[in-house]
Amino acid sequence: MNEFVRFMNRLAGCAARVVLGPALIVGGVALGGAGGVALAVAGLVPIAMGGWGRCLVEFAMPGLRPPRPAACR
Repeated sequence: MNEFVRFMNRLAGCAARVVLGPALIVGGVALGGAGGVALAVAGLVPIAMGGWGRCLVEFAMPGLRPPRPAACR
């Protein structure tokens, strides 16, 4: 799991989150209804976390916090 967090905190992981967010938003809009709205709002989380340069998993599991890499700053 620590390797996953390290990957997500690298530039490739930041880019993946920034791409995944809009995909969730588009999927939520296409789905429609309350579930679609929830999915679209959830799509904002990966965008924000990708822009911030941190992986949400590391906050759920505090023992996995590797040092922040320079690539995502």
